Amino acid sequence: MTGPLSFRLALAVFAAMAVGVTVRAETHKPRVLVFSHTTGWRHDSIEPARDAIKALAARDGYETVASEDPSVFSEGGLAGFDAVLFLSSTTGMPKDGAEEPMWLLGDKRDALQAFVKGGGAVIGVHAAADSHYGWPWYGRIIGGYFKRHPEGTPEGALNVVDACHPATLALPAEFRRADEWYFFSDVNPETTILVTLDPGSIGEPESAPVPVAWFHEFEGARVFYTAMGHTKESYAEPLFLQHLSGGIRWALKLEEAPASCRDAR
Repeated sequence: MTGPLSFRLALAVFAAMAVGVTVRAETHKPRVLVFSHTTGWRHDSIEPARDAIKALAARDGYETVASEDPSVFSEGGLAGFDAVLFLSSTTGMPKDGAEEPMWLLGDKRDALQAFVKGGGAVIGVHAAADSHYGWPWYGRIIGGYFKRHPEGTPEGALNVVDACHPATLALPAEFRRADEWYFFSDVNPETTILVTLDPGSIGEPESAPVPVAWFHEFEGARVFYTAMGHTKESYAEPLFLQHLSGGIRWALKLEEAPASCRDAR
């Protein structure tokens, strides 16, 4: 078949293929690797947190795959994911010049760095900052390292510093909640702080607000971190879940700050 008819048929086939590509792109459901391997302190909130994040995913339009196998950090292992969520995945504080064994070594580090440079998002929850003290790149992408925390889970006074981000849009400007409150070292100055803790509200002598949640873009990746989420109760707490949900959705580019809010910055 030649001539105008065959040309029109070819155009029709091309158009149908183009429509198919568009439909697949529009119906793509992001996938998040929820990684919770630990060699340091293991939080008993990990299991309820995985369940809660899975429920958020079903509601918000993405999928989760839970793993505690470090071998997933390979070129093939990360290929199908849009984000890696480090869920209290600790190695532990250095002790006597050493730290609990790191799992991100060698090719695994290369795989995570390639994932990030390719635009894959990173989300850190609570003890994700208590990990890989011997790898400065990890500290920079998470945004800081855990330094210490006061005893227990006291109720602290929190302030929203940036109310435009999806992780804070649903939060009141000031609120109180109980958690294990982290203090940090080596905070990356390129991060944008979202929420701070008043240390005086938990009996600490410091006067400067303590960062609790932040975001930044790092080597092509969107990164969101929240230090909240130590307790099992956090994952049944609507306010915290709204905060976590917004951070994940932003990292996956499923939600942005409202235009009017961005313009007001």
